[in-house]
Amino acid sequence: MSAPSRLSDDLLVQRRRAQIVAAAVELFAGQGYHQTTVQDVARRAGVSAGLIYQYVADKDDLLLQALATVLDLYRQEIPRALRGLADPLERWRTAARAYCEVVDRHRESCVLAYRSTKSLRRDRRRVIKEAEMETNALIAGCVRDCIEAGLFRPVDVELATYQVVMLAHAWALKHWRMRDLWTLDEYLSRGLDLFAHALLTPRGWRRWRALPAPAPAPRAGATRPGARGRRRSGPAAAS
Repeated sequence: MSAPSRLSDDLLVQRRRAQIVAAAVELFAGQGYHQTTVQDVARRAGVSAGLIYQYVADKDDLLLQALATVLDLYRQEIPRALRGLADPLERWRTAARAYCEVVDRHRESCVLAYRSTKSLRRDRRRVIKEAEMETNALIAGCVRDCIEAGLFRPVDVELATYQVVMLAHAWALKHWRMRDLWTLDEYLSRGLDLFAHALLTPRGWRRWRALPAPAPAPRAGATRPGARGRRRSGPAAAS
């Protein structure tokens, strides 16, 4: 097979897998993992159930791939956002924003992870936990660098890292409310400002005030603040 043909086949496989995973996320998030069958996912994706089994071993494997997809994006997007940045404080701010922006684009997947990770077999839950820890290490490295540079006061790196993670996840989990209060940019600015007051040393404050303004966060269908008439209510509207 020629190289262009192989490339075309690889792209087709990637598109088909993304199509199947997107359908799975939508159905698992909307009607629940246990209520959704592989046949349901096949119908939503517009493919046969037999084709799905060429990509996954079973429904448990399909859930694993659905959850792993967004974790893979964290591992891709955070290093990409940090490329070319040397200042430790700017790297920390950028890593936190990149994490939140991935969550914003994939809110359903984030909520699904909280609802359904427990439905995975134990060995597959371990895969998801290890992938999360690998992602967290990217942020933890930025926190550690800020401490070593005297920009953050000495704090528990793991705790500081998980506070950033939970800031991002809260945007998905409570989006039904937060979208009425702030844009993603406003949410990030105010959230990171809280962290700044908790973490920065006097030297860190001088550096923080000198940082260039961050690029606006891309919007992913967020509602304008004050548009309360369109708000759905209740935790089920988290995405």
